[in-house]
Amino acid sequence: MARRVTSKRKPLTRAEQRAETLEKLLDAAEYLFSKRGLNGVTLGDVAQKVGVHTTLMHYYFTDKRRLFEAVFARYERECDGSPTVEGALRAFLDTDLDLYISGGEGWRNAAAFASQVSNSAEGAAMMDLHFDPVVLKLIGILKKALPGCSEADIFWGYDFMSGAFMHVLGRTGRIDRLSNGVCESEDYAAVKERLATFMAAGFIALCGRCGGSVKGGTDRRKGTR
Repeated sequence: MARRVTSKRKPLTRAEQRAETLEKLLDAAEYLFSKRGLNGVTLGDVAQKVGVHTTLMHYYFTDKRRLFEAVFARYERECDGSPTVEGALRAFLDTDLDLYISGGEGWRNAAAFASQVSNSAEGAAMMDLHFDPVVLKLIGILKKALPGCSEADIFWGYDFMSGAFMHVLGRTGRIDRLSNGVCESEDYAAVKERLATFMAAGFIALCGRCGGSVKGGTDRRKGTR
């Protein structure tokens, strides 16, 4: 009987180990920032999610702001410094949608709650406090993807996108009734497949009417984390 040969993974060098750990830290930070905003996350939270000691975080990042900057810098590197509109929107939306797809009913209920409170003065104040730094980073990336587009059109585009996203998170069931069951408001996978593409077209149309140049694209970031 032939003997089965199993190949062993080549041991990583120290540089490769550091690079692998850094990617894990950035993945965890991206996830946590998307859920809690900049002010709702600590270096300790990221360390706990990855399963490392907090002191290791300080080896890579002097403070939380540097970590936050690194998360967005990684996305821009992945785009070779030339982000697309759809790629930027997927970076912003898909992390959330992946969580609602796989995270269970508790997370979906939390999303519906956020949808409800976002239109109240108290909810808006909470969003300002926790999520403005994340949103402004997205705006900065969109400006790179939409050179020549007016700042007003980019901010209006974000406002329209945010309203649509909050409506989706509310899971009202209206689309179920309108489509006679063809579409379901619980189907976040269907939303993920379509939302960024649809919204990117809106940004591009707004910019195009003013003659601005556009990097539209279909950048899906490593299969979208």
